[in-house]
Amino acid sequence: MSDAPNFSALTQDQAVDILCRGQKYLILFHVHPDGDCIGSAFALRAFIEASGRRAYCVCADEVPERLYFACRDVQHSVLLESIPVDFEPDTVVSVDTASPSQLGALYDVYKDKIDMMIDHHGKGTYYADYFVNSEASACGEVLYDLVLQAAKRCDTEISFRIKELLYTAISSDTGCFRYNNATPKSYRIAADLLQDGVDTSDINHKLFGIKTLKQMQVEHAGFERMNFYAGGRIAVITFPYSLKEQYGATDENLETLIDVARSVKGVEVAAVVKQFGDENRFRVSMRSCTDFDVSEICSLYGGGGHARAAGCTLNCDSILTAEMTIVSVVEMRFAENEEE
Repeated sequence: MSDAPNFSALTQDQAVDILCRGQKYLILFHVHPDGDCIGSAFALRAFIEASGRRAYCVCADEVPERLYFACRDVQHSVLLESIPVDFEPDTVVSVDTASPSQLGALYDVYKDKIDMMIDHHGKGTYYADYFVNSEASACGEVLYDLVLQAAKRCDTEISFRIKELLYTAISSDTGCFRYNNATPKSYRIAADLLQDGVDTSDINHKLFGIKTLKQMQVEHAGFERMNFYAGGRIAVITFPYSLKEQYGATDENLETLIDVARSVKGVEVAAVVKQFGDENRFRVSMRSCTDFDVSEICSLYGGGGHARAAGCTLNCDSILTAEMTIVSVVEMRFAENEEE
């Protein structure tokens, strides 16, 4: 993480204090929401409400349809305008959001009001007092520890729904425990949740076992646009807005393009460059199949994430320029690593 001269690292006790002291909580999470941030945010909301208080979860983007099961019957929308106008939070917390840019438009609204950021990313920029455990596989793993302690402090039972949501978060960010960020502790937590009756098979099927026809069409189109560099060590898929319109695709349909790029044998670094709209802004998602740290690349452009999974936003004159910006930096790092 970048230096945070105006913000302080919080101990677990201090973080629990914040989770127990307020009455009305607003829980923020990052744009292009995934299973970890959604599961973490709604698990925290469920805990706060179980202790007799109020909370709402908010994001600059709507929850993808495939992840709506994680917030069913709780909030019909996570957009700011959906929050009741008479709801005035006394505590604002963000989860799984490593940098202010990842809050999108919410940062301008709440940048001076965030009491704590809870996260597990090793790279990013602090924007509030923070409780960060970069050794955790997922923000859900960080929340698991905090909620256990907060439940004792508040004399609150951890509901079955909270357990389902925490498992959703952890399984999502570990790729159903296939990624190397899954630790022995991740497996122990999952075992405890399974022991408590969480239907892990059903959750994993919802997270990883279902694709729409549109999503598969987009993956096919992405495969045809995939370019290789550095002798096949780098794979990049570009998906311009015009192609998105052609297929009638949503952002959600594009989520698995990165899996197409990194699944090719020999690829060490995969990237997907997606155009937001007509404007020349491009969202870059990166994955590493080795010990190459893609979060260092993304942090150069105001993004962040994990060593093997990170993202950033580029402002370039074309999608080709965005593609070559990423490729050139990765190739340079390849050369530097080979010289060491």
